[in-house]
Amino acid sequence: MKEVQKFLKDCGVYYLATVENDQPRVRPFGTAEIFENRLYIQTGKKKDVFKQIEHNNKVELSAFKDGKWIRVAGELVLDDRIEAKKYMLDQNPTLRSMYDENDDNTAVLYLKNATAVISSFTEPPKIIKF
Repeated sequence: MKEVQKFLKDCGVYYLATVENDQPRVRPFGTAEIFENRLYIQTGKKKDVFKQIEHNNKVELSAFKDGKWIRVAGELVLDDRIEAKKYMLDQNPTLRSMYDENDDNTAVLYLKNATAVISSFTEPPKIIKF
């Protein structure tokens, strides 16, 4: 899982895919933190992406850097604890201008039943499950 987080952090931006009815939706994300041995992301509860995850928590994310790419498929699970929100915001202080661990909007979610595949054109794929 640490290798997956490092890859995502090194990329700076990854793309999260969700589904809205029968329409795929993809948008850039930047948060990827390990808290209590789980890989977390952060968004706002008022955003469409959160509503899509609530309806169907199966997601996939992807990023590319230096000739390698990663795809991570799994389920996102909401963790509404203050401790998880605070950790995520402390690790990403620029988000504090929009979010607070005590507000009703901050959502932190962790990946469950996840499979990451790191690929390139020159090496065999590496599979990481967590």
